[in-house]
Amino acid sequence: MRVFPVLLAVLVAALLYAVVVERDRFVALIGPAAPTEVEADQPPDIPVKADTDASETPPREGAVRVMAMKSVAQEIDSAVRLRGETEALREVAVMAETTGKVVSDPLRKGAFVDAGDTLCRLDPGTRQISLEEAEAALAEARASVPEAEARVPEAEARVAEAEAALEEARINENAASTLSGSGYASDTRVAQTRAAVRAAEAAVSSAKAGLEAARSGLESAAARIRSAEAAVARAENEIDKLTIRAPFDGLLESDTAELGALLQSGGMGGDPCATVLQLDPIKIVGFVPEAAVGRVHVGATASARLTGGREVAGEVTFVSRSADALTRTFRVEIRADNADLALSAGQTAEIAIDSDGVKAHLIPQSAMTLSDDGTLGVRAVGDDGTARFHGIEIVRDTVEGTWVTGLPDRTDIITLGQEYVTDGVPVAPSYQDIIQ
Repeated sequence: MRVFPVLLAVLVAALLYAVVVERDRFVALIGPAAPTEVEADQPPDIPVKADTDASETPPREGAVRVMAMKSVAQEIDSAVRLRGETEALREVAVMAETTGKVVSDPLRKGAFVDAGDTLCRLDPGTRQISLEEAEAALAEARASVPEAEARVPEAEARVAEAEAALEEARINENAASTLSGSGYASDTRVAQTRAAVRAAEAAVSSAKAGLEAARSGLESAAARIRSAEAAVARAENEIDKLTIRAPFDGLLESDTAELGALLQSGGMGGDPCATVLQLDPIKIVGFVPEAAVGRVHVGATASARLTGGREVAGEVTFVSRSADALTRTFRVEIRADNADLALSAGQTAEIAIDSDGVKAHLIPQSAMTLSDDGTLGVRAVGDDGTARFHGIEIVRDTVEGTWVTGLPDRTDIITLGQEYVTDGVPVAPSYQDIIQ
């Protein structure tokens, strides 16, 4: 093993330590430096002006030299900035609700359609015949109503007649029974009057049954009418489904179904006739991090710059209450005017959502550091001349630097050497305007 290189390395390390860390003691040990030419020409009673900031205090013994900047908090617009993309306000694939062959000429994609415009028309087949049959059944049911209604008064009259006959029979029975007790009527007479009462009671029961039957017939006629009306409605609805219409104003994203194509309905939706997009107004969607979601509110003014340089203004219409399970971000929707349809769905956008202004410091990114527990912050020069860690929150990144909050209004931020000191360590700062 070579001893000389090891000894040389130890000597160089000790010399660097004395020059960098123990500079003051090293200078005092080797004696005062020779006066410069400028100092030699000055009179002995004129002090030489030190090349330091007059506001700086003399460094404490053993203090670590660092570079720092004096920072004053400024009021800034704390707009929440995020990236997103445009989306159609509504996008619907218009499906067939019945089975049939397309008999209309197709509309080409890109065409503008109004709500209610015909997109596809299907062959009616025998549906018109089914409608006529249902209408005939309805007419027949309605025709039976007058006859059923006429039977009710007739049955009611029969009930009244039977009740009158019953009353007369009871009177005759009572008279015969009274005369029989006095010896003026025979037992045969009494038996005949009692039989007449029983016959009258049976007639009343029969008349009431006839009345109930008449009323039941009227209700049955009404039920046949309702059933026929339902059949007519089904047939008309089936015919209405033959014409597939645009649900709202928009653009065709695809061609409508081709002439002669067979469209079928299904349990999960039928075959598509066309896809319609509504782009006015247009929706701009972004995802805001959970640290800033509290500063975004429905109704806030927002703006977006698209990839081509166009800027649009809008309003926040939705802020999700549930974070994405993977990204921990919240969906935000902004609605903006797009009357000229110049904006398309899927364009990338840089979004800025207005928020209340805050006081923040503009610092270089290199000044930021982490505490032992992983908190993002900066180290600053305390009033007692020692280093102090302050946690920060990033408001905005710019070309000039990063705007942060969480610091006192006036702070001396260490910009160079913050990684070599900890809280309570004396520092000797040299100030320099790093960020104007």
